[in-house]
Amino acid sequence: MKLHELLNDADALPIEAIAIKGERRYTSDEEIKVALQSMMKSSFFNADVLDIQRALESLPWVYHASVRREWPAKFKVNLQEQQAVAHWNGDAWLNVNGEVFNALAELDLVNLPMLSGPDDMAEEVLISFRQLDELLQINGFKLASLRLSPRHAWQAELANGIQIELGREDKMSRIQRFINVYPTLVQSERPVARVDLRYDTGFAVGWDETNKRTENK
Repeated sequence: MKLHELLNDADALPIEAIAIKGERRYTSDEEIKVALQSMMKSSFFNADVLDIQRALESLPWVYHASVRREWPAKFKVNLQEQQAVAHWNGDAWLNVNGEVFNALAELDLVNLPMLSGPDDMAEEVLISFRQLDELLQINGFKLASLRLSPRHAWQAELANGIQIELGREDKMSRIQRFINVYPTLVQSERPVARVDLRYDTGFAVGWDETNKRTENK
């Protein structure tokens, strides 16, 4: 047998193992096995490292895979999973870098914040969420969702259900205005349902007539 034929002969030089390292929470051994099934039929030398990498990175929860050969017949793989930080447009996710990806829902992630907007603005939405949530949490509130409309208007919702219209500009100063006026708003017997801050000065309040007032922020 010629050297070229030997190097490409899966029977003569089969891949004996693929060792997977890296913390995995949502990517199963079975998913990896199925993704690499066709490559395991190649010889150790003929198998394409980039093909293995691409096959693994096509799995929903895999963010990055680094692959290298290890003599005499093993491949070593280091997997990095997606780190979901928010729901995106209902059925997708955002990772820590503000990148959109699609994967099945996981029960332990159900309480992540709900973000939405145009896909090409996903990173900006995530950055804005972090900025607004930091300011709100300093003052005892928690931001549950943030939406950027196609016309680039911002709408926030707090964990207590209050919706806040922020408009297209000055969202940080407007959220600070809400924080400043909230102690006055909660003096009413009616709970606050909605606050519209899309004014240069002042604001409009929508009251919830169906529920008793709650102090939970």
